[in-house]
Amino acid sequence: MTTPDDDLARIAEQERALSFDTFDLTTAWQLGKLLQELGTERGLGIAIDITLHSMPVFYAALPGVTPDNVQWVRRKRNLVLRYFRSSYAIGLDLKQRGKTVADNGLADADYAPHGGSFPINVKGTGCIGAVTVSGLPQREDHNLAVEALALMLAKDLDALRLA
Repeated sequence: MTTPDDDLARIAEQERALSFDTFDLTTAWQLGKLLQELGTERGLGIAIDITLHSMPVFYAALPGVTPDNVQWVRRKRNLVLRYFRSSYAIGLDLKQRGKTVADNGLADADYAPHGGSFPINVKGTGCIGAVTVSGLPQREDHNLAVEALALMLAKDLDALRLA
């Protein structure tokens, strides 16, 4: 059985491995389109968002999405853009320490420590934005974002995916 420590170690590896040489608006569109295609093929009711810091560059809502998903996307993305780490990793870390986002002075209405948002990292630069998925259980949201990034970067998904 996978433990939170196992997941945190794997997510740290994902964050190291899933880094782009360059990332621009065309790359953002390709990543968003890939997620849209994966979601459509699998019949997933997901919202997909790619934001480069304060600029939204891709958004799609597939059948089954509700207005709540829009807010989940915003709150998870805010967490990534604040800490430059996966929203799932932050949530697992907070839970292990018995803390909440409020303990860090953040409002629950604006920050969600739940899986599904992942930093867009560029080598030599760091986090330039976030890719976010909402609509599935948080671990599945996280895995879908990681899958798309691994496909874009030609990385071994089996070696990176959460078990």
